Amino acid sequence: MNNLVDIQSQIQKLQKQAAEIKAREFDATLRDILVKMDAFGITVKDLQAASVSKRKGRGRPARAVSDAPKGPGKGAKKKSAGAPVAPKFKGPNGETWSGRGLTPRWLATLIAQGQVKESFAIGG
Repeated sequence: MNNLVDIQSQIQKLQKQAAEIKAREFDATLRDILVKMDAFGITVKDLQAASVSKRKGRGRPARAVSDAPKGPGKGAKKKSAGAPVAPKFKGPNGETWSGRGLTPRWLATLIAQGQVKESFAIGG
């Protein structure tokens, strides 16, 4: 199996085998899914909601009202992820860094040259 034709032939055989296995196991898999849906009380609507939320970038469906956090302060709104943060450091060429995440290259280079990070702090 050293040439392209041999490899492509092997790929076709494997794809045919995969299709046969899928067709053979489809009904059993479907029954297994239905049994689990029944056991956990999952509806088609739940699956659709999970599918929609996953397409929006959320990994799981929203919490039900009964699952909501209880007590004061537990449901407080948090800042949204990715919201801009004021810069805390400014480089000699106008570069800025919020102080969060990895140290930017411009600052890492200056530190490697013996300078102190705090000397680039804004307003401090």
